[in-house]
Amino acid sequence: MMKYILCLLLSVGMLVSCTQAQDQSKAPAATTSESEPEMAVDGVLLSLSGDTLEPVEKPAEEWENELTEQEFYVLRKAGTERAFTGALWDNKKKGIYTCAGCGLPLFSSETKFKSGTGWPSFWAPIHESNVKLKSDNSLGMTRTEVVCARCDGHQGHVFEDGPQPTGLRYCINSVSLDFRAGAKMKP
Repeated sequence: MMKYILCLLLSVGMLVSCTQAQDQSKAPAATTSESEPEMAVDGVLLSLSGDTLEPVEKPAEEWENELTEQEFYVLRKAGTERAFTGALWDNKKKGIYTCAGCGLPLFSSETKFKSGTGWPSFWAPIHESNVKLKSDNSLGMTRTEVVCARCDGHQGHVFEDGPQPTGLRYCINSVSLDFRAGAKMKP
C-alpha cells in the first residue's frame, strides 16, 4: 500500500510544503475522495485523514535549537504557560491553529469558544486523528493530556465541561500553537 509523506517546515513564519513522495513501482496516487476532508493553510492543501501522518522525531537538542525556551518547556516538557498570558487565548480571528512544533493543523476558529480559563479553548479538533489523548496522573489528579499526533508535542488537556455539540473543552497552551489567519477547510 502506498504511503504518503507530507513534510511541513516552518520557515520565516510561512508554512512550506514539500512534494508528496510516492513509490513509482506502485500504482499512481489515488485522488482525494469526497469522504477525505482537506484544508488549505497559506495556500497549501492538506489532507486531514490519519494516513498522512508521518511521525516527526528529533533529539531533544534539535527541538531545543528550533523552539523558543517557552515553546520547548511546554511542547517537549509538558509544561503550562500562565493563564491569560498567551498570544492566542483571546484571538477572535478566523483561521486554523497548527502545532507550533511541526505545523500539523489541530484546531479551527470555528470550534473555538471563550471558556474564561485564560487559554485557547476548542470544543473539537480539526480531525480526531490529528491529536492523541494520553492519561496524565501528574499533580495528584487524573487528567487527559492532548498531544500533537505527528510530533507528540504537548498541547494541553481536554475536559468534559465544554459546550455542545461535544461537551468537551480542549484547553490548549497558546505557545503550543501557531495561527494561520484566513486558512479554512476546503469546501
